[in-house]
Amino acid sequence: MTDMIDTSAGATGEASARDYKDTLFLPTTDFPMRAGLPKAEPKWLERWNAIKLYEKMRATKAGQERFVLHDGPPYANGHIHIGTGLNKILKDFVIRTQRMSGKDAPYRPGWDCHGLPIEWKVEQAYREKGKRKDDIPMAEFRRECRAYAQKWLDVQREEFKRLGVEGEWHDPYTTMAYDAEAAIVNEFLTFVEKDLVYRGSMPVMWSPVEQTALAEAEVEYQDKVSTQIWVRFPLRAVKQDGVAIPHALAGAHVVIWTTTPWTIPANRAVCYSKAINYGLYEVTAVDTEMDFMPWTRPGDKLIVADNLWEDVAKVGFVKGWRRLSDVNPEGLICSHPFAKLDRFWDYRVPMFAGDHVTADAGTGFVHTAPGHGADDYVIWMQHKDWHDLKEPIPHTVGPDGAYLEHIPFFAGEQIIRTEGKKAGQDGNANKLSMAKLIEAGLLLGRAQLTHSYPHSWRSKAPVIFRNTAQWFIAIDKAMEDGETLRDTALRAIDDTQWTPAVAKNRIKSMVEGRPDWLISRQRAWGVPLTLFVNKATGEILRDPDVNARIIAAVREGGADAWFEHPASEFLGEAYNADAFEQVFDILDVWFDSGSTHAFALREGEWPADVYLEGSDQHRGWFQSSLLESCGTRGRAPYKQVLTHGFTMAEDGRKMSKSLGNTVAPAAVAEKYGADILRLWAASSDYSGDLRIGEAILQSSVDAYRKLRNTLRYLLGALHGFSEDEAVELAQMPSLERFMLHRLSEVDEAVRKAYAAYDFKRAWAALFNFCVNDLSAFYLDVRKDSLYCDRPDAIRRRSARTVMAKVFEHLTLWLAPLLPFTAEEAWQDRFASEDGSVHLMDFAPVPAEWRDEARADNWAAIRRLRRVVTGALELERREKRIGSSLEAAPVVYSTHPSYAEALKAEAGDEVLEDFLADMAITSQARLVEGALPQGAFTLDDVSDLGVVVEKAQGRKCSRSWRIRQDVGADARYPDLSVRDADAVAHYDGVN
Repeated sequence: MTDMIDTSAGATGEASARDYKDTLFLPTTDFPMRAGLPKAEPKWLERWNAIKLYEKMRATKAGQERFVLHDGPPYANGHIHIGTGLNKILKDFVIRTQRMSGKDAPYRPGWDCHGLPIEWKVEQAYREKGKRKDDIPMAEFRRECRAYAQKWLDVQREEFKRLGVEGEWHDPYTTMAYDAEAAIVNEFLTFVEKDLVYRGSMPVMWSPVEQTALAEAEVEYQDKVSTQIWVRFPLRAVKQDGVAIPHALAGAHVVIWTTTPWTIPANRAVCYSKAINYGLYEVTAVDTEMDFMPWTRPGDKLIVADNLWEDVAKVGFVKGWRRLSDVNPEGLICSHPFAKLDRFWDYRVPMFAGDHVTADAGTGFVHTAPGHGADDYVIWMQHKDWHDLKEPIPHTVGPDGAYLEHIPFFAGEQIIRTEGKKAGQDGNANKLSMAKLIEAGLLLGRAQLTHSYPHSWRSKAPVIFRNTAQWFIAIDKAMEDGETLRDTALRAIDDTQWTPAVAKNRIKSMVEGRPDWLISRQRAWGVPLTLFVNKATGEILRDPDVNARIIAAVREGGADAWFEHPASEFLGEAYNADAFEQVFDILDVWFDSGSTHAFALREGEWPADVYLEGSDQHRGWFQSSLLESCGTRGRAPYKQVLTHGFTMAEDGRKMSKSLGNTVAPAAVAEKYGADILRLWAASSDYSGDLRIGEAILQSSVDAYRKLRNTLRYLLGALHGFSEDEAVELAQMPSLERFMLHRLSEVDEAVRKAYAAYDFKRAWAALFNFCVNDLSAFYLDVRKDSLYCDRPDAIRRRSARTVMAKVFEHLTLWLAPLLPFTAEEAWQDRFASEDGSVHLMDFAPVPAEWRDEARADNWAAIRRLRRVVTGALELERREKRIGSSLEAAPVVYSTHPSYAEALKAEAGDEVLEDFLADMAITSQARLVEGALPQGAFTLDDVSDLGVVVEKAQGRKCSRSWRIRQDVGADARYPDLSVRDADAVAHYDGVN
């Protein structure tokens, strides 16, 4: 489409007694070509706020079918990033498209305000003042956390609003609101009443830096360089005490491999696999041509998996060996490597068979520290006959990740540094463990290993497995209906629609294999586990009256009430407070957010129609919400779940401040406008990872410019249009009826895409319609009629009628994606003090617009036009013509369908004139027959050829068309008949 202010049609080009420019009907609009979005968008936000747009949108849908998207709460702990911006924009797409489809679609945003992310930031602030958290009164610390969360909530609210996201910003839900905290307590106590909550001592992922247990959802895996060691465990005996080991095994060592040397002091067993073949190997020679002596010696007897022996020999610098015999590890007993260093370790180390042992790497034996590993714990608890200690699981490491005082040599040694500039780096425990192994003469080898290792999501520091007493929700314990929580959750997954479909398998495998839900945290900021435990029996108190008093107190004064009120106030006269332990651990923040459906969704909104979050939430909010709701209500809190990918830099790398490749939503809005960011989101396939950067944003800017010019042209062409000018379908020329057919097709495509949340497909349909159907075809073809036909001409009126329909539908389709631009265009055409495009529904499309037969004809005509356009471009490039109006193309066709299509759609028009209009030339004709040699053709259209001839006649001084009838009207000797009639009408001389 040429520029809308092109006045070439009004230039004379030849000597003329009159300038006809004023007689042309050129587009007129105040809609600017340059959007100026960064400055314009805040003004629209002010207007929407002033007219209470959100309230109006809800009011217009009162009584309609409800559609509920439950907002997953972001953490209120910093500026929004591109990922959170994308998430909110996608949610806004969903809400707006559902609302414009005729549904009552509320949107209540929410925030997650408890837990480690916020507490960690407050701790950092105290540390900068030289204060430790433990030195701050609990009430004061919690007040600081609440204030910190509120501060960032207010910041994020404005940042989300700036992106054009419309919702109940005046009344969001927050997990720290008193009624929300009371609801969370009520949800938790429901699990307690169902006897699903228990206290257990087992290894959990523990953050020494943050001194709290972490769930899988709070852990991310990063590469870490660790020291891997190969250690010899001396054989001691067989299973029965006093029975000597077989003579052949005398002096032999079982070799283990581990990447956590610090766990050696906590070793209690060695595991093997019944599926692995083990051998006894004698070292006959070692490498002596080195600067150091290896730790292996000739004569050493080592028991190793056969297929791993050569790897072990290489690590031990073994040059010669012989295999003495097979070894069956069953019943063998080892000594701890430190046994000779201190009697603390002078205990039996049994050999247990375990399915978790493989021969993929290492030695085929797994060193087992039941206090520091999940598999280790399970295998140890399966052999309770070996628990000859007071505690089933030995405790060796404290909350700070340092060895306890009773551990010889290691007391106070840190595994992970917890303070200072080196916080998060390895402490001295690994080095000391290796030093003691060398002292004992039992270290066989060591090396560096880079591997994926769990780190805290927030502090970014490595975590450890540590045995500690924690609270859990049992997922395999039968409930009242006989189902387990796992059973119910798996059934609910099957009952939920997952988009993309592969997400179902992902969360299903996670739930199938997950352990019991670890729900306790050793923190200060959050909702407490409101439990009383009988000190004598260890049983949890389950009393509805006590629970009711707890919930009422929290509703009145927030979760602080649990810490500030005496236990007797909750227990009442029926119980002696001294007989009960009051639990002060904090609930897992995922339990908080998993409970939001219980208080954020209002009456008639449960279960939510859809949850929409990033794909990482399969292990986070999607799963915690699923388990929480299945435990309290027996089903998922959602009907369908949508997921989007992560945002990456445009080169595919992860965004990082250190790399300087981050993209802030606020920066994009300030530079380009929020609609550009929204267009990027709409044009991206959010089901996978999305890329963004300057070059990608620039492509969005370019696409936006084309779209805006289309809207601007339509507004200019519709200047002064009213319904009195409109033409009925039956009166319209074929081209206009075809364009209404295209509107019908696009409407169907866009509605289907919006219903499927496929915004990329919707945008592609809209953009292609604007570029290919409108700018490059229809508006280009009808420009001559729009500028030059007399105002009452049916063709011109029909064109303006169709353009009015196109503008209406196009603006409404675009409104959910580009709310600022759609509003600006709508108000330019339908100015209203309190109206808005966002109060409208998608416009209905009459069934009679659909005309497949006509569409088939126009497909042939447009194919023919494409070949003609190619031929004209070649002529211009070769300087044989200047304007296409100088040409009279002759189109040769070897297939009758083209002539049939042209005749069918030309109607009463002269066929040559109809074809010339389509080609935007002065003349054109179709010849059926063989393609002449040298005719222009396109590779993909073999049955058409074009020969471009010069147009014959005189140039019309008004339209610039070269016509044979120029001068036929004596009143206007320099005009064609059509243009003379239009000017006479203009002059009032008809």
